[in-house]
Amino acid sequence: MGRLHRAFRIAWISLRYRLDTLIPLDRLPFFLVLLMRINPAKLFPLHDYTRGERLRLALEELGPIFTKFGQMLSTRRDLLPPDVADELRKLQDQVAPFPAVQAKATIEKALRMSVEEAFAEFDTNALASASVAQVHAAKLHTGENVVVKVIRPGVDKIIKEDVQLLYMLARLVLRLVPDAHRLHPVEVVADYEVSLIDELDLQKEAANTSQLKRNFLDSPLLYVPAIHWQFTRPNLMVQERIYSVPIAELDTIRAHKVNMKKLAERGVEIFFTQVFRDNFFHADMHPGNIFLDTSKPESPRYVAIDCGIVGSLSVEDQNYLARNLLAFFKQDYHEVARLHIESGWVGEGTRANEFAAAIRAVCEPIFEKPLKDISFGQVLLGLFQTARRFNMEVQPQLVLLQKTLLNIEGLGRQIYPELDLWTTAKPFLENWMKQRIGPRGILKKAQEKLPDWLELVPELPQLAHEGLSQLRHWQQDQQQQRLILTEMRNEIARNRRRNGQLIVGVLLFALAIVAGLGDHLLPLLEGEWQPWVLGGISLLVLLRR
Repeated sequence: MGRLHRAFRIAWISLRYRLDTLIPLDRLPFFLVLLMRINPAKLFPLHDYTRGERLRLALEELGPIFTKFGQMLSTRRDLLPPDVADELRKLQDQVAPFPAVQAKATIEKALRMSVEEAFAEFDTNALASASVAQVHAAKLHTGENVVVKVIRPGVDKIIKEDVQLLYMLARLVLRLVPDAHRLHPVEVVADYEVSLIDELDLQKEAANTSQLKRNFLDSPLLYVPAIHWQFTRPNLMVQERIYSVPIAELDTIRAHKVNMKKLAERGVEIFFTQVFRDNFFHADMHPGNIFLDTSKPESPRYVAIDCGIVGSLSVEDQNYLARNLLAFFKQDYHEVARLHIESGWVGEGTRANEFAAAIRAVCEPIFEKPLKDISFGQVLLGLFQTARRFNMEVQPQLVLLQKTLLNIEGLGRQIYPELDLWTTAKPFLENWMKQRIGPRGILKKAQEKLPDWLELVPELPQLAHEGLSQLRHWQQDQQQQRLILTEMRNEIARNRRRNGQLIVGVLLFALAIVAGLGDHLLPLLEGEWQPWVLGGISLLVLLRR
């Protein structure tokens, strides 16, 4: 019943904000255009909102999952009209805040003390507000400026209802679309559900933030604010306040004479460092979560917040991904095809040369072009058609990474459109592969395993003794089996000798009868009994053999 009620609410909000007006009629089949002409949604007024405002307000009212979708769209200005992209950008940190009274009640219940006891100062006006939580500025009694992040009341219920609706849609797609099994829609929703549930737990976010801070400690690339653990709970997090420029304010950044090319290249380097060096990446890197330290314009440093969604890969996926990317950068499409087949990412029986030719046709036009000249919409469409042709399956464990890469690419396009993504990333991946499989990598792995090997040293005598004991028991078993086989052969031989003696005795007895009866048996041997007598003698001879 909850899912049905949620579905009706989604339909009602879509009608109220006239989202049907955002559908381009010139790209629809004739019968759909006809349906849109007689659409009952036209009974609802458009009000004075622009199309961007209608979309933003609808996504905001629909809840966290839809808001996050709008956040991701806002980074892709190559796919949206400027007025829509500008409006959706407000979803990054300008969602309508919930009342400060509720925020204070949540804080006091979590800390079991009043806001005045916990903080020397607390600003009741929200500093920023997003789909899952909002942030208030505050000061500790020790004098440190902090931000207090509070989960929205009741947001968990909305998210659970939306996730159940997504599961229903995923199962419906599996039933209605024959090729949908390749996309693993249910598994993708399951992974997304885990990310959303984790985002509701601010203690997990705090732990992720601490890990990311350790990974980039004293790094010129990225700064991560510190966590104040004594004030952190599952629905509350207190963090060091940073005073940096939001990455979306490009005019302000340019006014500080920041090296934009260096800034874009460092963004790519941060992404690949997180994915391959640390295997721990910030998976919600939309502009609302990224700031810039402009104190050194020629050496700009990013500042990252909101680590509620992070990702990591298995060692196998990490290796396959790195080798695939390197093969792409080298335009070695046969190697790309071989790796996809070897990893099981394409259907069984796929011919490497055919798959390589199909990938080449899609990817070759995009190389040696800056971001501003690449139509990623066409590239993604071409790759999807190729995937369908070769039964390529979506890898749910890579979906989060792909989403992050889209965010990074969209951000890079805004910062420095002339960025050569391939040239920037290729040296980093080559160095990583050398460190992984070269002499240094082997030595490093040996050093990592050395403590485990040393732990086994005191046990080696016991292990050797047990091994020798097992070998001795095995030898004894083998010896016993050989004795049994020898006894069986001897018994068979004895039986044969006894049978032979019996047959000889019978033959001698028969001869004695023949000799004793003499002429009385001769007529029998010459008559009709002759075959039977000779047959009996022959049978005795065969038995002897």
